[in-house]
Amino acid sequence: MITPKEIQQQCLNWWKDVLIAHIERMNYFPKEINRIGKITAKDLLEKLPEYQKSIALLRAHSKSNKRHGYCVVEIERTFEKIGKQSVPEKIIIETLDDYLKITKKEEEFQMFIENHRLLSTEFPELKDWICKNPLKIIKHHPEWNDIMLVCNYFKTTPKPNLYIRELPIRVHTKFVEENKGIIRELLDILIQEHVQQEEKDFEKRFNLKYVEPTVRFRILDKKISQDYFSGIDDLSIPISLFEQLKLPLKRALIVENKTNLHTVTENLALSLTLPAMEATIVIFGSGYKVEILKNVKWFNRIELLYWGDIDAQGFEILSQFRGHFPYVKIKSIFMDKETYKAFEKDAVSGTEKENSAPNLTSEEQELYAELKENNKRLEQEKISYEYVGVCFQKNITYYRSQY
Repeated sequence: MITPKEIQQQCLNWWKDVLIAHIERMNYFPKEINRIGKITAKDLLEKLPEYQKSIALLRAHSKSNKRHGYCVVEIERTFEKIGKQSVPEKIIIETLDDYLKITKKEEEFQMFIENHRLLSTEFPELKDWICKNPLKIIKHHPEWNDIMLVCNYFKTTPKPNLYIRELPIRVHTKFVEENKGIIRELLDILIQEHVQQEEKDFEKRFNLKYVEPTVRFRILDKKISQDYFSGIDDLSIPISLFEQLKLPLKRALIVENKTNLHTVTENLALSLTLPAMEATIVIFGSGYKVEILKNVKWFNRIELLYWGDIDAQGFEILSQFRGHFPYVKIKSIFMDKETYKAFEKDAVSGTEKENSAPNLTSEEQELYAELKENNKRLEQEKISYEYVGVCFQKNITYYRSQY
């Protein structure tokens, strides 16, 4: 037999539909609960005291006893051994007021009515969004006045070209940042003709200034560093400026680990990673953040080398990077079986993920599959400086000949 608590839970499952019915001015009640439990003659014979207790509880909390809430509709049934018994057939919630009493949603409903009226009056174009998202009208109750201030500002100034905290809106400085999710949903509708639809980042999507990611790179050619940067060979600049660089370069090496950016010298006997190289820079790609380099058009005119960890993620980043430059043959270095076998004792457990790496050579695919199967990782810094130096000294001509 259904209990008052179970009736309340079933009613709570209707909450969103009740709100939508209010928006659309439809009558949702009376509403029936039909699945209340089947009573058999055997139940009555074997569990009569339990049955009597459960029906007494059901009646005690019903509208007939409390003047609000659910109604219990009973019918008289005749059982062979115990005769006539009155048993519940269904539960009915007659009115919205009864429903709100059962669910204890009176306060939330009033909150919803006020916010709905406020929002639909100010922005009638949000009607469909409100119908689909009635629960958000309640969830963001304390913020609606401020959210509307933000929306109104963007309606009048759809291309602010300001940082978020510079926006001349009478809300606290972190308000927009803390409520980006709901504001984005509304602005996508309210100023859709001005939205940069392809952008996922809030600032880019809504024509705001943003703090650009920076690119850190080291110049391996002393003459270039002296001629263009007063001898400075280790720099970090915004990506938009990096995209505009005009340097006499022949080669860029993208590495995954900052350790490999350490000061360069021609003396390979020292514990340093990379030798000096003519017309070459080395760029710290920072793992999957290599994505920010995808619009560097001058990459199409030079040789590109990629050096990542020897693990599944390293090859997936390499594949991703190649996907951004389909017309450039990007060579991987120190990501081969020979290097892996030389330092296999330093390999550790990798990170299991169900990704793919379609842009690999057959040799790379073979090693990639082996690393995934064995869940292994050999990090760049485990490869000795001496090994790197000797290999560069022997193979830089080889790397250049691959293009």
